[in-house]
Amino acid sequence: MLPATWSRLCHRALSCRGQRTLSLFSSSGPSDWTKVVSDAEKIVGYPTSFMSLRCLLSDEFSNVAMHVRKLVGTRHPLLNTARGFVYDSKNNLQMRGLIVLLLSKTAGPSHAASDLLGQDMVSGIYPSQRNLAEITELIHTAFLVHRGIVNLNEWTVSDGPLKDMQFGNKMAVLSGDFLLANACTGLAQLDNTKVVELISSAIGDLVEGIYHENSNNTEENSLTDGVNVATWEDQTFLSHGALLAKSCQGAMELAKHDKECQRLAYKYGRHISLGHKLNSDLQPFVKSSIGEPVSFSLSAAPVVFHRQIVGRERWNQQLQEVKTQRNQLDYSKLLAAVKSEKGVSSAVDLCCYHGNKALEAIQAFPSSEARSALENIASAITKF
Repeated sequence: MLPATWSRLCHRALSCRGQRTLSLFSSSGPSDWTKVVSDAEKIVGYPTSFMSLRCLLSDEFSNVAMHVRKLVGTRHPLLNTARGFVYDSKNNLQMRGLIVLLLSKTAGPSHAASDLLGQDMVSGIYPSQRNLAEITELIHTAFLVHRGIVNLNEWTVSDGPLKDMQFGNKMAVLSGDFLLANACTGLAQLDNTKVVELISSAIGDLVEGIYHENSNNTEENSLTDGVNVATWEDQTFLSHGALLAKSCQGAMELAKHDKECQRLAYKYGRHISLGHKLNSDLQPFVKSSIGEPVSFSLSAAPVVFHRQIVGRERWNQQLQEVKTQRNQLDYSKLLAAVKSEKGVSSAVDLCCYHGNKALEAIQAFPSSEARSALENIASAITKF
């Protein structure tokens, strides 16, 4: 998929009000998540926190960054995205590349990889697998940047100067397209048709998943019909899991592992992604204190479970009960309503299920330090 096509689709699928809080960087993860990631980075040979740095520090992107600086002082979401690249205290930004590297090291070379012996492996990982990990992060970063595109049709005078948002949108499209173009160039240089097909299909999945996600996030849909749990899981995989799952499979293909090994790698990536998203969605419901301001999406997993459990009629009644005099939702009261039923516990159970399925997939690989790190990651996403 060409960068220009990607940006147009994302613009349609990801338009949002500038004042809405964007979940670009997950705030999920247990207190020991940072240690789990830090220990894993040592195993693959270098910190992955700046895996995209080579691209971000290029002359071409520096020119883009100079223009992005003009947004300082505005309320355009692209600024928050840029800050997240520099400082992501939860160590979630480069998680996908790290997992690809850990799986590559865990699986090691295959018996059919005799023609790859000439490649210089670093910490048990082929250069092509490291390149794939970087490509995965570049695509994910492009996805984050394009999510900052603001729907100007919904912009009001109180939200800030319109010209700032117009300029910010141009920068979001330009910088996102630049990252995606670099990823596509790197993908072609891998010289592996199957991996190109896998990652290309993952980009298509991303666009489709984001489109559904934003369709469900419209006020009309969120407050009435919404989606059921099965649909939520399918759509969440497209927007949050397909890239990692297919990158994990691609890493096995680059080392010429068999179909069963590729299937297990895909399975691990799929379940880790879904478990991580569930953990993120659950944070406001398991961490918030009484009287503390809360914010969460009406398409978050606990809300979807709750809506399905209580039924449409009761859900609509609860929404009316928590509305303020200005006809806005009181999220503190809504959170209490969701926690009063089994929506939260059901989401926790599903998160644990995906964590266990990821553990099950990784058990088939030989025991090693890298496999232990992947097991720790799977265990960490089930802790709150």
